[in-house]
Amino acid sequence: MSDSSADTEYRVLARKYRPTNFDDLIGQEPMVRTLSNAFAANRIAQAYMLTGVRGVGKTTTARILARALNYELGDVQQPTLDLSKPGVHCTSIMEGSHVDVIEMDAASHTGIADIREIIASVRYKPVSARYKVYIIDEVHMLSTAAFNGLLKTLEEPPEHVKFIFATTEIRKVPITVLSRCQRFDLRRVEAAELANNLKFIAGKEGVDVEDGALAMICRAAEGSVRDAQSLFDQAIAHAAGQGDGKVLADDVRDMLGLADRAKVIDLFEHVMAGDISAALTELKSQYDVGAEPATVLTDLAEFLHFVTTLRYVDSALNDPSLSEAEKVRGKQFSETLSPRILGRAWQMLLKGISEVQSSPRPLAAADMVLVRLTHAADLPTPDDLIRTMTQESGGQVSKPSSASSASAGGSATPPSSAGISPDGGGAKMQRVANGPTLVVDHQPTALTQGSGNENPAAHLRAVPDAEPPVIQSQPNPLPEFETINSFDDLLNVAERKRDIRFKLLLRNNFSEVSFEPGKIEFQPVGNAPKDIVQILDARLHDWTGKRWQVVVSEQQGSATIKEVESATREQNFADAEIDPVVAAVLNTFPKSKILDVRFPDADSEDGLDIAQVQDAALENPDEFEDQEDGIMGDKSDPGAADLDDYFE
Repeated sequence: MSDSSADTEYRVLARKYRPTNFDDLIGQEPMVRTLSNAFAANRIAQAYMLTGVRGVGKTTTARILARALNYELGDVQQPTLDLSKPGVHCTSIMEGSHVDVIEMDAASHTGIADIREIIASVRYKPVSARYKVYIIDEVHMLSTAAFNGLLKTLEEPPEHVKFIFATTEIRKVPITVLSRCQRFDLRRVEAAELANNLKFIAGKEGVDVEDGALAMICRAAEGSVRDAQSLFDQAIAHAAGQGDGKVLADDVRDMLGLADRAKVIDLFEHVMAGDISAALTELKSQYDVGAEPATVLTDLAEFLHFVTTLRYVDSALNDPSLSEAEKVRGKQFSETLSPRILGRAWQMLLKGISEVQSSPRPLAAADMVLVRLTHAADLPTPDDLIRTMTQESGGQVSKPSSASSASAGGSATPPSSAGISPDGGGAKMQRVANGPTLVVDHQPTALTQGSGNENPAAHLRAVPDAEPPVIQSQPNPLPEFETINSFDDLLNVAERKRDIRFKLLLRNNFSEVSFEPGKIEFQPVGNAPKDIVQILDARLHDWTGKRWQVVVSEQQGSATIKEVESATREQNFADAEIDPVVAAVLNTFPKSKILDVRFPDADSEDGLDIAQVQDAALENPDEFEDQEDGIMGDKSDPGAADLDDYFE
């Protein structure tokens, strides 16, 4: 190839417009200012560590820094950052061919042998330049032995040696190496700076480009200058054979496989409104014109993040890469959607994007993600739902003040609450003894001003007792409280309430010391739960409407029900074994054994109570699996279901 043809050989934009001095380096002003001050004060370090994402200029900065260290021109014989005029060594350094500036790719030279070569060569002075500069790219790829071998030389190198490291994985570099270097974090370049750089290149290349196309390229580059220039190079080639060669936004969208931003906003609106049909139709239309399902969901998540940010940071609207539709409609959504709804949608989208990316049918997977999102859009958030359910059950009401308790003669005030009705509308009311009536105004949560962002307590208002308001909905009846005077009464109430778990706790872990109305002393035994006192206190308060004194005693209590039943059962087994008929059966069938002893006058139809079922399951799990249906009876029975959960 001739020299003329070599001069006209095409070079990609990322190489053609690669910065050659610090003035051309965009987006890294903090680093440039620090280096400029250091060079002016002659405080030049022996090693530098450059880190950042791909394409932000780490290797380019390393070469410019090597050029600044070895700059020589006329009467300038010292390191300087003023590189406006090419010096003696500048061209060869920027081309990577200078003998005293050694570049090494640590990805392909990872071993200790490569580091030994560096250690052996640092003792020799540079051939022609002021400093011998070692540029090691992707330094995190070095082995542990290589890092260790470099430590001593890196800490005390000869005066004529400088090290410049570059890496995208700073966390993989040992702290012992980092502590010996001056570290510079090259930040991502803002979209506005990227757009200005691309406009400059477009002017140099004589290319006409739409602002919308530049915005899409800058957004896709994610702060990487090299990525932005490479995508712009591709967009120019894409538009070269069409009309006047102008780079259009629609062409860039097709090239990148992106969805129309306005269409993404429409999809977001359908999802947040709970319109499944419109959401699926919109996704299909975007898919038909070339948008990838995973890309659509990613853009949807990006817009969701933008809407959430707008709730707290108004300056987010100043981003020049945003379209007018994104700014106007994003602001509207940020004012109507609560952070809880937005946060829930964000979590579902993150999970959904990974599902779509790994699915053999991306469109179908994306459809299912949108179905989940639209169904969840108008649902209450988990904490709202818990609060509503708790209020419905009468468990979340402030305790009466000491003044009202004293006026009531010290008697405990029955608990009451005001809650939102299950159908989401209307109001419910209960009266507190010697207090005002509480009325709840319920507001719907779907896409209403301030929905989900207000404290439900703000809807409570006090109404004087003298003129009670007219309530259209049916008030809740006052709860019916139980009378519990003994431990047997407590067991009977647990039986009537079908609280199987609590009954098993009383049977297995409760050793009675004393029991009188309003006060219980007991000793927890067995594998009693740590919160057994709180459980007892809550049940007694809910069932009697009074506060009980529940005390864990150090005195020896009576035997638990389980212990009494076990002793009785063992005695029954012993009596059965000496029965002549049973003994004859056991002798005739050596592998047979007594599973249970039943009496004709037993209360239970099959001779088993809950305790016996539990013991049978724990002692003979294999048999219980085979006989579970017969023992448990109808699985639709609530008590049976609870007991089944207990055994699991």
